[in-house]
Amino acid sequence: MKTAIFPGTFDPFTIGHNSVVRRALTFMDEIVIGVGINENKSTYFPIQKRVDMIQRFYQNESQVKVMSYDCLTIDFAKQVDAKFIIRGIRTVKDFEYEETIADINRKLTGIETILLFTEPELTCISSTIVRELLSYNKDISQFIPEGMEI
Repeated sequence: MKTAIFPGTFDPFTIGHNSVVRRALTFMDEIVIGVGINENKSTYFPIQKRVDMIQRFYQNESQVKVMSYDCLTIDFAKQVDAKFIIRGIRTVKDFEYEETIADINRKLTGIETILLFTEPELTCISSTIVRELLSYNKDISQFIPEGMEI
């Protein structure tokens, strides 16, 4: 069985994230969405709220699991027996960063990273921008997956 993790803070989970999951499911048997705790980021939603929102959204999808983790991403991948890490790429800057991390992860563990380029119409969407809109009480419904409860 081909299992991949899709790690991130997902604060909040956007239509771009959902697109990556949907596309990865075309070649993976199982995706574990890993909601990471990152002490360097200040978050809008508490970790359990983020996990709960994503779990409810994928509740009818047996190929998708959602878990939180508080360790190195490669250690989380080992915990769930994943051989792949899925990452979404919006910009060249994202690519350069992810390439370096992917090289280190592969060197340390042999785990491969698969980079999926964001669809052009979604490149402007980021959790950071959506959080800012939320902080000003703006409607974010066009940026989160339809049916996701915030």
